Amino acid sequence: MRTLEDVDVAGKPVVVRVDFNVPLSDGQITDDTRIRAALPTLRELRDRGAARLVLLAHLGRPEGRDAALSLAPVARRLGELLGTPVALADQPDPPLPDAPVVMVENVRFFDGETKDDEALARRYAALGEVFVDDAFGAAHRAHSSTHGVARLLPSAAGRLLEREVQTLTGILRDPPRPLVAIIGGAKVTDKIGVLDAFLDTADAILIGGAMCFPFLYAQGHSVGGSLCEQDGIPEAKRLLHEAREADKADLVLPADLLLGRDFSADTEVRSLDGVDVPEGWMGLDIGPRTAQAYGERIAAAGCVFWNGPMGAFELEPFAAGTRTVAEAVAEAGRGGTVTVVGGGDSAAALTQFGLADAVTHLSTGGGASLELIEGKTLPGVEVLA
Repeated sequence: MRTLEDVDVAGKPVVVRVDFNVPLSDGQITDDTRIRAALPTLRELRDRGAARLVLLAHLGRPEGRDAALSLAPVARRLGELLGTPVALADQPDPPLPDAPVVMVENVRFFDGETKDDEALARRYAALGEVFVDDAFGAAHRAHSSTHGVARLLPSAAGRLLEREVQTLTGILRDPPRPLVAIIGGAKVTDKIGVLDAFLDTADAILIGGAMCFPFLYAQGHSVGGSLCEQDGIPEAKRLLHEAREADKADLVLPADLLLGRDFSADTEVRSLDGVDVPEGWMGLDIGPRTAQAYGERIAAAGCVFWNGPMGAFELEPFAAGTRTVAEAVAEAGRGGTVTVVGGGDSAAALTQFGLADAVTHLSTGGGASLELIEGKTLPGVEVLA
């Protein structure tokens, strides 16, 4: 795909799609990671003489205009980080405010954005002479501000998008061995494509989170009141069968669990040395023996990919499994192992445990990173080919 080396921005206004879909609480940004991730591209464009930067971004999923999802606080924070005021334009139309950096209001305020409307894309294209896409988190969607405008202007990937694509595709093409994939979360059906990809390319797949229960059920174990996705059971059976074939990854399931009576932080907690969950209990975390075994696998890896928590880490009694895995991934990263974390709850867990800086690559796009691992074509990347 085209990168910043392939476009001339000197003296030109540049339209930049960024991923500033940050969490807010009472109008305040609670995590500015995604804003910071865009800074290298924005600074390089300014250093290379871009006449003006016009930024496009979305926030949340508004239906029409919603003051609670205005990009005003994002523009203020970006201005603080860049060291220059960032003006906010109410509409994607000239004339724009007279400022070196202008942010257009939330693109999802405008009709047609999520439908890749060409008329709206032309309004975006009229704001500059070059388009740079640095919003990896939105690259798996064909929207006017990602796909549409890229077809109308000379376009290229920003440094963040470039790094995301190179890193994620690289771990499938030629990773340092052994490659260990850690896959957690709630549903097997959400991760089928990822599991299939790693079954063919990884040396081991470590399963955690509620998605382990369809696998355990398929093996004949009782799951009690655990979240066990019924649609995931046939897929789990298939994956277990395929994993027994030659040249497939070692599919590793929990050997012990931490149980709760219900999904709450103050529930009764019980350790289970095994995986047959009794009635009246639900599995809410991998057990300490499993966490230690997973940690040993991670420590011996040459490359690690992690997506999805090992349990209900947002509830303190059930955070230990995810914390142990996060610490193992961070320690491996400090030791030189290539460690890639695929956004979403895994990234949130690393941040919660203060370990986000210890991994090789922390993806800014949960859904986009998984689709890329699955081998799907991302519209926002394909258009930059």
